[in-house]
Parts: sequence; C-alpha cells; structure tokens
Amino acid sequence: MLASTHTREADVSELIVVRHGETEWSVSGQHTGTTDIPLTARGEQQARHLLDDLGERAFAAVLVSPRQRARRTAELAGIEEIEVVEDLTEWDYGDLEGRTTAEYLAEREAAGLGPWELFTDGAPGGEDAAAVGARVDRVLVRVRAELERGDVLVVGHSHTSRVLVARWLGLGPEHGVGFLIDAAHRGVLTDKRGLPVLQHWNVPPTS
Repeated sequence: MLASTHTREADVSELIVVRHGETEWSVSGQHTGTTDIPLTARGEQQARHLLDDLGERAFAAVLVSPRQRARRTAELAGIEEIEVVEDLTEWDYGDLEGRTTAEYLAEREAAGLGPWELFTDGAPGGEDAAAVGARVDRVLVRVRAELERGDVLVVGHSHTSRVLVARWLGLGPEHGVGFLIDAAHRGVLTDKRGLPVLQHWNVPPTS
C-alpha cells in the first residue's frame, strides 16, 4: 500500500466504514438489498485502491456483509482474514428491490399518494429504519469490543452504513438520511475525549 495521507490521534482506535465497489445497480440507482449482484470491472478496480492511502495497518477485526459485492471488495482491497456478519446486509427493500426511487415516487403520485422517504417511511414489504438500526446496534456492540484491541474495518452497503454512522453518533437510525456515501467510498469513525465523532466521510479511493 501507499504511504498514508490520513492523520490519526495516537493510541485512539478507528472504525473504518467502507461501501462496496460499483455495481450495475449502484450506477442505475436501483435498490439493491437482497439481490446478490457482482462488482463491475470499474468496481473491482476501485476496490483494489480503496485503502491505499491508509498505509499499512493491521485490523483487530474485519467485519463484512455476506453479499458478494462486499466480500469481493474486501478481497480486492487486500484483506485476507474477514468475518462475515449477517447484520451488515443492506436494508431489505421489499417491494422496492430492483426499482429506483424515481419509479416508486412516480407510481405513488399516479395513485394520489403523498411524499415518501426511505429513512422515515421504511420500505413497503421490507424493513424500516428501526429494524436496520437494531441490526446495526448489534454490530456496534461487537465493534466497540474490538476497538479495545485496535482498528476495525467494516465493509458493507450504502443505507446500512448510513444508519451505522447515525447510531455511532447517538442519533436515531432515521438520521442516516444525512450521511450519503458513494460506491467504493469510506468513512472514519472514532472517539475524541470520550465522545463519538465522525472524522471523515465519503472519502473516495485513490484511483
């Protein structure tokens, strides 16, 4: 890996949160929850450079969603030992799976229905923010324990990672709406003077 351009506080462990590389549906904007689609060629290239500017570091734990797009991202980033964690799967979008937000909003408008937002209204036939938040809270219990030993890497998805940040900061899961993260981008969560902080967010790969 390249020399690190990321500065950190001495003796303070960090949680690195990564969204998987590009897929065909991340490009088209289709909701991708349970559908297990692969990375595109560009997504694989992104994954290879995902952690370059973090420099060489050993992780106390690497927790990865079971979906192939997340596992492949970790593999291409050079992570050899991972633990697959079911609670890191993406939001279950139910009836929205494979559809875009624009399509669903147009359908609602045609039916005379009002506005809709995933984080406040949930997915029809799928999960709401509270359900995703409950999963994320279980992950964070594990993360907190591992941070006592060193840095932790989480490789997951868009909406679940956004809820994770909100819960890390002590916010309700619906506040994840404010933490957009693009494919193959990452964030750094840590503690400062005993308080949880978001140090970096939506950081792109180096190439």
